[in-house]
Amino acid sequence: MAGSSEEGQVISCHTVEEWNDQLQKGNESKKLIVVDFTASWCGPCRFIAPFLAELAKKFTSVIFLKVDVDELKSVSQDWAIEAMPTFVFVKEGTLLDKVVGAKKDELQQKIQKHVASSNA
Repeated sequence: MAGSSEEGQVISCHTVEEWNDQLQKGNESKKLIVVDFTASWCGPCRFIAPFLAELAKKFTSVIFLKVDVDELKSVSQDWAIEAMPTFVFVKEGTLLDKVVGAKKDELQQKIQKHVASSNA
């Protein structure tokens, strides 16, 4: 599962260790990380999941992670997640931005904005 096979995919983190590992790898790579904080019972989360998968294929230089807030409560508390879905944008350990809600256009625009600024 390791290596370039993760490129173009949304990576689900099921343990705190997995989350820390993916976040550390992302920070070390200096790539933009987009984290989808989701919940299995959340309708808008299910609605936007296929769109997020499309974005992951489109923006292969970005790392896409998915965290279930019920599965990793401590992680969602660390990031002060109050609504689902919440997308956070992280680069080298710094929180750059966030999108709250299943807002396709805003999500795509912010990814484009941060990808462009990281390539500048």
